Amino acid sequence: MRRLNALLVAAVPASGLYRRKLGTAPPQLKRIAELGSLPTTNKDELVAAAAGGEWLTRPPQEYVRFHQTSGTRGAPVAVPDTADDWRWWMQAWRHTLDAAQIAPGDRAMLAFSFGPFVGFWSAFDALVNRGVQAIPGGGMTSASRLDLIERAGANRLFCTPSYALHLADEGAKRGVDVAALPIETVVVAGEPGGSLPATRERIATAWAARVVDHAGATEVGPWGFGDDLWNDPPGLRVIESEFIAEFISVETGQPASSGELAEMVLTNLGRIGAPVIRYRTGDLVRPEWPPDGPCRFVRLPGGVVGRADDMLVVRGVNVFPSSIEEVLRRLPQVDEWRLVAERRGSMDELVVEVEDRSGDLPSVSDEIQLRLGLRVEVRGVECGSLPRSEHKSRRLVDNR
Repeated sequence: MRRLNALLVAAVPASGLYRRKLGTAPPQLKRIAELGSLPTTNKDELVAAAAGGEWLTRPPQEYVRFHQTSGTRGAPVAVPDTADDWRWWMQAWRHTLDAAQIAPGDRAMLAFSFGPFVGFWSAFDALVNRGVQAIPGGGMTSASRLDLIERAGANRLFCTPSYALHLADEGAKRGVDVAALPIETVVVAGEPGGSLPATRERIATAWAARVVDHAGATEVGPWGFGDDLWNDPPGLRVIESEFIAEFISVETGQPASSGELAEMVLTNLGRIGAPVIRYRTGDLVRPEWPPDGPCRFVRLPGGVVGRADDMLVVRGVNVFPSSIEEVLRRLPQVDEWRLVAERRGSMDELVVEVEDRSGDLPSVSDEIQLRLGLRVEVRGVECGSLPRSEHKSRRLVDNR
């Protein structure tokens, strides 16, 4: 409560965005539940405020880091950090490194492009702060990264789930068995696969390594870490020492109950220079509040199950890309996949494009119908033709 009220005192007078939303006098709350009486903040508001210079709270010369959102859902948004804010990022990252059992003396390969996306840089600095040898893999081909992993003796790998699988495929093509490399832990982020059992199993088997999930957002911070040491099935924990998490029921718009599909709303407590207060993340989750155990942070089984703007309703069935991924990653003959949403008459239809080495497309369609109760068209495409990315893979093409 002290940190929340201090955030309101710092943010409201200095940010034009929050002066308009909360008034000129910062509210001071007595109970966490009172936070729900304040208005939420959405992405469009944040984008407009950032463009108009009305979001940030500190003088320009105090910002020492510059990053921006990925731009996969609109124009990229610049998000700078002060030195104090960056130290807060490191504090939040500590939970992910602890969950991954990463210790001083480890050697971590970061298989990222190292553009202005904050996740790569924050992971790098968090590793350095811990005393880990951080090995940058930017500007390299997949073959070069595999070679560097072996030469440097890296025992930890940081990348997206899809790129971990792509690296394994590239190794197989070149006669490199990635399971024989020294990697013991693969820390994944940027996509939901790290908390999907089938995707996790594929990565773990390919690399003969443990898989640990991580979640964050440029405009919010590194809010979650995988909890596979404590729970089965896997999922994410929200770092409730640094974020206040609320969950709005998709069905009712009211606070969600345990296990109910809900949009996650976050307030970060330590990023004073670029605050977000009751920020609607667009991430859909099914929260659970554990009554006991080694970690009492709210748990999200399956991680982020989808995005509010990615949910498709096909013949009355709610479909998320993550649901399709969970099915397809169980099929060893499917290398890569993509969803295409189309409008046929007054109906939304879903097409699944797959790189299937067996050519048995009916069996793929049958598996989706068996597990999801939905018959969809499955189209075969040439192996290697679908895009691979070391960044966030965009697997939904909306042609409606």
